[in-house]
Amino acid sequence: MKISFSTKVVIALAFLAVLLSVVKFNHCYTTNWTGVGVDVHECYSDLPALFDARGLVNHIWPYSSATNSVEYPPLTGVVMWATALITPHGDNADKYYYLINIALIALLFIGSALLVSKMNPKKWYLLPVLPAVIASMYINWDMWAVVTALLAIYFFDKKRYELSAVALAISIATKFFPVVLLIPIALIFFMRREFRLAIRYGLQTSILWLIINLPFVLTTPTGWWRFFKMNSTRPADLGSLWQALSIYGIDVPHLNFYWMALFALGSLATLGYLYRSAITPTLAQIAFIFVAIFTALNKVYSPQYVLWLAPLAVIALVNNRDRAAFWIWQGAEAFYHFAIWEYLGGYAGAKFALPARWYAGAILVRVATSLFFAFRTLKSTQSQVSTEPEPSQEDEFLLSNP
Repeated sequence: MKISFSTKVVIALAFLAVLLSVVKFNHCYTTNWTGVGVDVHECYSDLPALFDARGLVNHIWPYSSATNSVEYPPLTGVVMWATALITPHGDNADKYYYLINIALIALLFIGSALLVSKMNPKKWYLLPVLPAVIASMYINWDMWAVVTALLAIYFFDKKRYELSAVALAISIATKFFPVVLLIPIALIFFMRREFRLAIRYGLQTSILWLIINLPFVLTTPTGWWRFFKMNSTRPADLGSLWQALSIYGIDVPHLNFYWMALFALGSLATLGYLYRSAITPTLAQIAFIFVAIFTALNKVYSPQYVLWLAPLAVIALVNNRDRAAFWIWQGAEAFYHFAIWEYLGGYAGAKFALPARWYAGAILVRVATSLFFAFRTLKSTQSQVSTEPEPSQEDEFLLSNP
């Protein structure tokens, strides 16, 4: 199959980004992730850390322990375990494990860039040049969920709902954040008055998610539940709005209630605004808004969460008037990436560390700018002409046979 020139350009630029990320993480690789340099050089990675900490080095099943299971949904755990199985033994096993995983993550990022180029052919090039994206690529396994979430959006806007539901269920079973996409999906179906399709889509996504999770629930229930338990019981954690407030002396009681209530209110307000629109938006246009609200209010914001947001932001960036807001937000993400590691460096004994109040300020700026860009994206949906593709013959058959 002949590859077009434009596809080669996407692959080349994405490949350059993954190479730059390798360079960024190289200090920790050469020092085996030891010493204060892990924070000073901002190259920490969960990949080798959890390889040892969760017993993957000994091929332990990642959900076998109630107290030391991996803190992720099952498909991420399976990836972690499967790559451990093919990792050579020896003193450098953690390095081999890291290399195997970043090679796969690199391929996933290139695939994500190709999907973004299909959904926004004019602005796709932004994704592989974003500093915060390059800096965060190999922290964790998030790209496995990102690429499947993008597939779900791509297929949904093509009206290939069965494939979209499959991709979304897989994505939610990998990292839980894509569950938020069900909110704008429900809105789009409701605005189109496609109620039967909405129910069908929801059932297909839910059933497949249950099928994926059920073997883990039946065989290692306490290990499987650890992810949900940790998220429900954790206090205000790194990078969150709530941690920033705590640093400034404002502690919020009943945090689970307040963050979920605010997320619900923000989502309802956004849904009400979009529903009054004369044009039904595409999922690509509005997915970022809901994930941005979710990450702004959640109890934790790890540096790699920018990988969740950046592709969604790029596919939503159609109006050129929003470019300034986009870059202001991305500048805040880049500064936050610097701030969190230099703040943590103080705990590791770094000679120069970022004071806690500066770190908290970086969090607040990041939250504010992400919500500002989400607001600009929301406003832009009113002025955009619908870009939904005409359904194919296969799509028409699916629509006529719900």
